[in-house]
Amino acid sequence: MKQRGRHRRRRRGRALRAALTGAALALTGAATLISASQATVADDPGALEPLTSAAETDALRLTEHRVPRPWLDRLSTAMGGPVGVDAVLGSADHTLRDAADCTAGERESLPVSPAATRAYCWEEGDTAGWRPGAVTTSGDADEDGRWGAHRVILSAWTRDDGTPEGGLARVSFVDADDPDHLSYTSALLAVPVDGGHDYRGLASPVSGMVWYQDKLLVTAGSGDRDALYVYDVDRVQRATTDADAVGRVPGGWAADGHPYVLPAVASYRLADADGAARPGAISLDRGTVPDSLVASERVPADDDRPTRLWRYAFGTDPARTGLPATDSSGHVDAVEAYETGAAEVGGVLSHRPAGAARSDWYLGRAAGGHDGRGTLWRQDTEGARATECGADRSQRCWSGQAGSLSYWAQTGEVWSQSGRMLFALPLTSIEDALD
Repeated sequence: MKQRGRHRRRRRGRALRAALTGAALALTGAATLISASQATVADDPGALEPLTSAAETDALRLTEHRVPRPWLDRLSTAMGGPVGVDAVLGSADHTLRDAADCTAGERESLPVSPAATRAYCWEEGDTAGWRPGAVTTSGDADEDGRWGAHRVILSAWTRDDGTPEGGLARVSFVDADDPDHLSYTSALLAVPVDGGHDYRGLASPVSGMVWYQDKLLVTAGSGDRDALYVYDVDRVQRATTDADAVGRVPGGWAADGHPYVLPAVASYRLADADGAARPGAISLDRGTVPDSLVASERVPADDDRPTRLWRYAFGTDPARTGLPATDSSGHVDAVEAYETGAAEVGGVLSHRPAGAARSDWYLGRAAGGHDGRGTLWRQDTEGARATECGADRSQRCWSGQAGSLSYWAQTGEVWSQSGRMLFALPLTSIEDALD
């Protein structure tokens, strides 16, 4: 049986590689059709410019607000107590398809160069009417790359209600132990109200998400004064009814038809200053001491101002696991900040290779005002470089929607998603494409 299983995995692996290679070749061929004029519009963001003045860095400050512990305990007791991530994964009732089984239309959202080495598509019926958001993994959560005994991928989605802000938000928990069979189920993101006697849904696009230790940090949209919400993965609650409502309902607790709900435990409010920066994309950087939360804002292509990139240090107090470091007033201040000429930044990573004197910043930029594909840049304080593809060496080689970027250090892979495709590729292949 083991031998047949090994042969089956090899055949599936060959089929997957063939599908991804074919998709990359087809997309590269399409890239050669990009006009020379568009290919030369590089929108080079130039070198990173450090931000050092108090006025500049004060605009990056956040203020922490914790949900009172009695609220959380009251809600947890009323809902029958929390369940663990193991229980959530054990009830996974949906399956991701390998790229070889995805349609050509679905695979069009994959990057051209560098090409994905692993890719999956979400169930159409389960994601219809939802917009894809950020991705994070158990590689962020723990240094060994697992949460308990499992490798896990978390994927955020926002209900598409026809507005830029979107409707309800959810997170899909993906069991990634077997790369040939990814299964998942979802939890609605919520915020406790009424002293913990009820909760409301988080109505916001989740464009950035980081799972650090036992906390899940997610970004909030511009309609919310809070910039980040924090969830405790040890406080997942089971919904007791599949009603479309949210919160307490006659006969139990509803989560818009989802089997689980995740109540927020804290939030971080924007600075009360002109030009306060709202994180649009976030990621984890374990190359700093202490570990840090990397952030970028989303500036439209037609907005004549630079984009800010910055980082917050995570705290080291064991009583505050997974939370950014605060001062005595509950303020979270940026420990490093820059400006870049890049617009429409949809994903950000900061990574310092072993022995390097400084970190490289990677920016996934959405297509913006241009049709088609986005761009992937590497920047530092000396300059910028983009990946290229096609006969005319176009820089528009990345996924058009340019979703969040999450580095899984234990596997060396960068994860992202675009459209209904979840995909990964080695960081080394990004480096090779940029050399």
